[in-house]
Amino acid sequence: MSKRDFYEVLGVGRDANERDIKKAYKRLAMKYHPDRNPGDAAAAESFKEANEAYEVLTDSQKRAAYDQFGHAGVDPNRGGGGGFGGGGFEDIFGDVFGDMFGGGRRGGGRAQARSGADLRYNLELSLEEAVRGVKKELKIPSLSSCDNCKGSGAKPGTSADTCGTCHGSGQVQMRQGFFAVQQACPTCGGRGKVIKDPCNVCHGDGRVEKTKTLSVNIPAGVDTGDRVRLAGEGEAGQMGAPAGDLYVQMHVKDHPIFERDGNNLYCEVPISFTSAALGGEIEVPTLDGRVSLKIPAETQTGRMFRLRGKGVKSVRSHAVGDLICKVIVETPVNLTSRQKELLEELETSFEGNSNKHRPKAEGFFDGVKKFFDDLTK
Repeated sequence: MSKRDFYEVLGVGRDANERDIKKAYKRLAMKYHPDRNPGDAAAAESFKEANEAYEVLTDSQKRAAYDQFGHAGVDPNRGGGGGFGGGGFEDIFGDVFGDMFGGGRRGGGRAQARSGADLRYNLELSLEEAVRGVKKELKIPSLSSCDNCKGSGAKPGTSADTCGTCHGSGQVQMRQGFFAVQQACPTCGGRGKVIKDPCNVCHGDGRVEKTKTLSVNIPAGVDTGDRVRLAGEGEAGQMGAPAGDLYVQMHVKDHPIFERDGNNLYCEVPISFTSAALGGEIEVPTLDGRVSLKIPAETQTGRMFRLRGKGVKSVRSHAVGDLICKVIVETPVNLTSRQKELLEELETSFEGNSNKHRPKAEGFFDGVKKFFDDLTK
């Protein structure tokens, strides 16, 4: 049978203070007390109901739980001391607060072994190494399993004892009203075991500082920000728990010739004034060696030429990018007198038809003239 609302039982409002609740309870107790109603089962039930309502509503924590969750919040069948258990609210709040305070109910209440921490190693690569792939030897300082005690933390020939505070669960429970908060056991630190005779090498931790050498294969096509995961090569776990992982983080150094953007490579190629005007063939660098690039006549500085398949092979899709060459026309320097005369003759030959030979200049100066004309209007 469902229970009546406790405020309704006592005949008070939900905002009633403690004095009003006590006054209402006293009135009902006087009316339904068994001594005044011998053999009256209905009166006995009413007295019991009033007593239960009074007990909850005069306890601030129980009242708060009742106001929020109703009868389920104060049902003694769901856990001792006004808490919850058996798949009820304690499971919900226990998981939440357990995670917050380092406890939790995972593993059926048994202590969880503390896994080792993950590590990160920053690896610098040249562009050539990143594009082609490379095998690297890494020296990693970390906490490794103690050889003397085999990671147990106990002196050889001895073993850890079950913690007397948490009885091996690794957790202790604290109650505040109906909240049940699980925390790591302060005696064993959440391990569930206590080492009375610690190893004289690792002093009970089960781990010692070592520098280990690892060989790692860096796949072709990696770029800055990519990382390689080496499972189980991080710090050793405590008391034989699993080790963490090692993450090798890539950083590709700047290259004196090429700039990388995704799978494409870019470079600037200087060409002579004559080659730009008359056209010709030049050699350009690639990561696989030199290749010939045909320059058409009348090439302007800044023009881009694409060499397909000469970029980087993607580490994910295996698609190959391109090499994009930007030509830069160089102005001749350190000219001899004769060379200067020849250039002056060339410039003189343009007179009268300069717009024909310099199409960009015509458009530019027409724009400048229009700009100044508009200012004077």
